[in-house]
Amino acid sequence: MKAGLILLLVLFHSHLALASFQEARLSYLYGENYRIGESDRQVITLEHVASTDWGDSFFFLDHMRFADGTRTNYAELQPRFSLSKKTSTSFVAGPIKDVLIAGHVEMGSNATNFLYGMGVDLDIPGFQFFQVNGYRRNNDDKANNWQLTLVWAVPWRFGEQQFVFDGFADWASTSSDQRANLNITPQLKWLASDVLGIKSKLYLGFEYVYWRNKFGIANSAALASNENNLNLLIKWHF
Repeated sequence: MKAGLILLLVLFHSHLALASFQEARLSYLYGENYRIGESDRQVITLEHVASTDWGDSFFFLDHMRFADGTRTNYAELQPRFSLSKKTSTSFVAGPIKDVLIAGHVEMGSNATNFLYGMGVDLDIPGFQFFQVNGYRRNNDDKANNWQLTLVWAVPWRFGEQQFVFDGFADWASTSSDQRANLNITPQLKWLASDVLGIKSKLYLGFEYVYWRNKFGIANSAALASNENNLNLLIKWHF
């Protein structure tokens, strides 16, 4: 497991020099209705997204601060290897723009999970991008299972103001020691930097989390694991 993580980190680092596009983002979230643990939390997130000559990648690190003073960190790395870029073969078919080999690493304090599978990029009118990724989950602390992930972004204008509606949806299957769970997390953001006269993009908005059976824990009267959580959001692109 550790060898696989080191290999992925080496690949991630080496591809940055080959990036045709890359961007870092820093965001702040505050919410009061988290489940499993303290309900009030602040989350500072560092993200990095890149497009390269072999595919694309997304990385984020969450630094979470709880109301009781506890602090924890959690990170994910998601490299995807484009078959069209590496084979010089077109995979365009209907709405399909590309087919990719998808990897995903979840790195927490208690477990490191490796996911592997396939992805497709779809061309849907009105969407900046729309991704569908299917994974087999190799879990550290639970039985292995399957995951389907959707990622999207929809930009639009209202007069002179610019907005973005983006986010992801994760569905993970049931296994011998966990329930199927669904996490839908969209963000609605207004581009405030134009009004404020800031060159770098600065967004203000909200993140909403709907997470059914969070972490695969069955929701019950004894332990409520269904999360409906609205967060205030500030995000800076640099």
